Amino acid sequence: MEYEVIIGIEIHCELKTKTKMFSSAPTSFGKTANSCVNEIDLGHPGTMPCVNKTAVEYAIMACTALHLDIDPLVKFDRKNYYYSDLPKGFQITQQFHPIGRNGYVDIEVNGEEKRIRVNRLHMEEDTAKQFHTNSGTMIDYNRAGTPLIEIVSEPDIRNGKEAAAYVEALRSMLYYLGVSDVKMEEGSMRCDVNVSIRPKGQVEFNTKTEIKNLNSISNVQKAIDYEVERQKEIYENGGTVIQETRRFDEESKTTVSMRKKEGNVDYKFFPEPNIFPIQLDLNWVKKIQESIPEMPKVRKQRYIEQYGLSEYDANVLVQTKELSEFFEEVLQHTSHIKMAANWIIGDFTAAMVKSGCSLSENPVKAEYLATLLNMIQDKEISGKQGKEVFEEVFKGKDPKQVVADKGMKQNSDAGALLEMITQVLDEQPQSIQDYANGKDRAVGFLVGQVMKKSKGQANPAMTNQLIVQELKKRIG
Repeated sequence: MEYEVIIGIEIHCELKTKTKMFSSAPTSFGKTANSCVNEIDLGHPGTMPCVNKTAVEYAIMACTALHLDIDPLVKFDRKNYYYSDLPKGFQITQQFHPIGRNGYVDIEVNGEEKRIRVNRLHMEEDTAKQFHTNSGTMIDYNRAGTPLIEIVSEPDIRNGKEAAAYVEALRSMLYYLGVSDVKMEEGSMRCDVNVSIRPKGQVEFNTKTEIKNLNSISNVQKAIDYEVERQKEIYENGGTVIQETRRFDEESKTTVSMRKKEGNVDYKFFPEPNIFPIQLDLNWVKKIQESIPEMPKVRKQRYIEQYGLSEYDANVLVQTKELSEFFEEVLQHTSHIKMAANWIIGDFTAAMVKSGCSLSENPVKAEYLATLLNMIQDKEISGKQGKEVFEEVFKGKDPKQVVADKGMKQNSDAGALLEMITQVLDEQPQSIQDYANGKDRAVGFLVGQVMKKSKGQANPAMTNQLIVQELKKRIG
């Protein structure tokens, strides 16, 4: 039987604010346990929440990038449940009035574009973090109260590749916006995936399973691909898929049952009584929207149309915000756009990988790389010499100083070159005869001899041209 896969994704993303969603405690990652927490985060009696204005601003930016309709009246609700990682006994969220609704994300898979609808984006607070050991459970409340946005897609995704592309598109947009560091491995961006399958042509949805807390884009695809095959096998054997929460086991590359769901949990939502509805100033919202930086998809298209780059080059350059910004900075000092793209994608990236440096630790000054490219293009040094100079530029050195120290500057003085060429021709009569007999490779040999005599400083192109002229004179 042929099946259709139905996938919806919920993404929780921590916002990169300095303080928490409803308190003045600092946000943190990797700090000493329970060192970034205050009375509000712990739910002490009599404490009152205060909405983080920057978190609302970041949510508006995310809504705009995702083409969501923004609700100018911000309301919060209480989600009531008891769990040890929820110190207040409830979570402040936006169940009934999300700040954004009805948007979309465009993805590209196998060269084809597809639009994935986004149902909603709402703000809420994160929970504490638990550490389970043989002797018990320890809780770190540092994460409790960290601002979150939850982005809920419509069930428009049909396979693991599309799901991975959707998560990557969201991750890239949120990172370019600067609202989150989207580090899945650190938990600042977490994915819950709902998967079901149905016979081709069936309108009704079948029972779905939820795969919780996927921590990498590759795992999103692997988990979905496995789960689809698992559900197919159940149906083919006459079984029934049960509604449950599962996790992805990286070692076995399988999904594993965590707990069964026997229906929807009644969280007894009601409006948060300690936070009155907030009417957003529309001019403030507009100002935020106008400040949004260029998104990766738009930047890629600009690179292709304005700079004439190939789709491949543009894709590589916008893959990470830092690489794209470095490219933009280099272009402030050189007009050789294609050359800059080639060097950044090739030599620069290779050197970064070899050194183990991250782009945030980039040792190369954009101005120095641009200067190096200009020197190569202006024939001050050869391309081969440029690679040697780049090794020093990667150490933070000025290429002009490196060239001066190494005595590399190319000699383009026609008179001086002719003098060396004459000497080489006098020393190599066989090469003159070879050229007269139609052996063009003799020219390359002679250029090499001149380069040797000039200690690598002769302009190769000019040397080649002058040698051919002199050879023609000598053979009549």
